Amino acid sequence: MLRHSPALAIFSLGLGLLVWHVAARYGGIPAFMLPTPGQVWDRLLRALADGSLLTHSMVTLSEVLAGMTLGVCSASVLGYALAKSRRLERLLSPYLVASQAIPVVAVAPLLVIWFGPGLFSKVLICALIVFFPVLVNIIVGMRLVPEDLRDLMRSLQANRWQTFAFLEVPAALPVFLGGLRISATLATIGAVVGEFTGSDRGLGFLINVAGGMYDRPLVFVVIFTLIVLAMALYGSVVWLESRLVAWQRSSNLN
Repeated sequence: MLRHSPALAIFSLGLGLLVWHVAARYGGIPAFMLPTPGQVWDRLLRALADGSLLTHSMVTLSEVLAGMTLGVCSASVLGYALAKSRRLERLLSPYLVASQAIPVVAVAPLLVIWFGPGLFSKVLICALIVFFPVLVNIIVGMRLVPEDLRDLMRSLQANRWQTFAFLEVPAALPVFLGGLRISATLATIGAVVGEFTGSDRGLGFLINVAGGMYDRPLVFVVIFTLIVLAMALYGSVVWLESRLVAWQRSSNLN
């Protein structure tokens, strides 16, 4: 299909770079506001050569992965409990919804003050930002399990663990992975917000340094690095989904 054509993607990328070059070179915009693609490319090569980009990228990636792990695990446990208990859901839902009304940028300074500017506060910010999408998808996925299949498991005298492993997990997995896709991109935002608030390393810190030095090409380099990082995480979830729920596509084709 056309939307999957590599040639179309390359053409779109080339067209975007051309428009960017023309706007930066001939649009009357000062270089300190909008550098050309060539200037950004040169700055990328220098950042790779001195190792700063790789060092800060690995810091941010470690925060994102640790935050996703913490957020997904805690959301999965609580989501399963809420899906099983309407009373518990009614008890906790006001607090969960209220937590989403508070911007992360408002909470991040408090977390940095409480837990220090080290790794843990950034991991906690990432966990908080990915928690709610996964939680909601877990609840929805668990409640989408058909009741007749539950009756079938009971007729087969399956215990609670067997029902969980062989019915609930496979049935909820597609919805869960949909929430994980969203979380993969949100976690990157959480890490950068935490680094903006207080850090001496990471891509967010590098943007602060570049902005303070009016090094606009470096700012663009970091932005594109964050885009690549988010796309890689999203693609990893898509790849995982293609392996774990291949049975669903087969059943749909049949």
